[in-house]
Amino acid sequence: MPSPNATFTEMVTTSLRNHAKKLVDNVTDHNGLLRKLKDNGNITTKSGGYEIVFPLEYAENGTYQRYSGFDELDIAASDVFTAAKYDWAQVAIHVTASGREIRMNNGPEQMIDLVKARVKNAMNTAANNFSVDLYGTGAITNQIGGLGLIVTSDGTGTVGGINSSTYAFWANQFFENTGTGLATTTIGGSLNTLWLRTVRGNDKPDLIVMSNDMYAVYEASLQANQRYMNSQKASLGFSELQYKTADVIFDSNSNFGTTAEVGYFLNTKYLYVVQHSEAQWTQDDDKIPVNQDAVVIPIYWMGNMVCTNRSLQGKLIDVS
Repeated sequence: MPSPNATFTEMVTTSLRNHAKKLVDNVTDHNGLLRKLKDNGNITTKSGGYEIVFPLEYAENGTYQRYSGFDELDIAASDVFTAAKYDWAQVAIHVTASGREIRMNNGPEQMIDLVKARVKNAMNTAANNFSVDLYGTGAITNQIGGLGLIVTSDGTGTVGGINSSTYAFWANQFFENTGTGLATTTIGGSLNTLWLRTVRGNDKPDLIVMSNDMYAVYEASLQANQRYMNSQKASLGFSELQYKTADVIFDSNSNFGTTAEVGYFLNTKYLYVVQHSEAQWTQDDDKIPVNQDAVVIPIYWMGNMVCTNRSLQGKLIDVS
């Protein structure tokens, strides 16, 4: 007869045999921004490397020349590429049970209930905390660099190893709402101003994530004509409005706080979540501590949030 510990381990492994998909789905469906990146195919994997590196096209070819007849042509080399480099960040979460719990739940039904509860808790915990990280500044030790780092209130900061104070092409757009506070009569003008700053031809924001206070004002300004534009996101719990061609959502997982007065104008074509191919919410072998009567089953994630064009991202703020 297998030991209770072995039974617990086998059941967790069986339950999570497809856990990468289950856990990833749980995390992405829990967060409006992450769901958008997933739908766009912007959750990618890499097999290794010292850093996560993305090439950037930061300048135009300088040899474009209007000429006539025998004019001398400019054949100088043009330096048009650089690279953004992001560190690997790591996350771990564990499905655990003490020997006492395992032996008390030794029967088939009780063991199934224990496993289901622990796996569900791990999934929910991963979803909640990773959602906070996506909007974070990377200030917490070993945290990924989220939107708080990539899209700042003044366009400054070092992202991907590039300082926007030195290289102006790398600064994000921003605009402070006019007046003494958010109002239904003025928010439209603020949105229009930032929209124009984040549009380059056919490149334009496709997602606007607002704090709850800003979303409430925007929704009130449209109340008479309000429509939920996307049944898929609405079914996931993300109330979605529309501004021009961009989806507008309030993401309760964004960790904005109730008085943040923030709106992110995002061109998700240039935003990625990159994860390591061997650590994308991947289960490791079970561990039995030498000094504890317990079983520990680790689940690992490794990667970072990546931006390849900060100039087409924007942040609307109101600090009044």
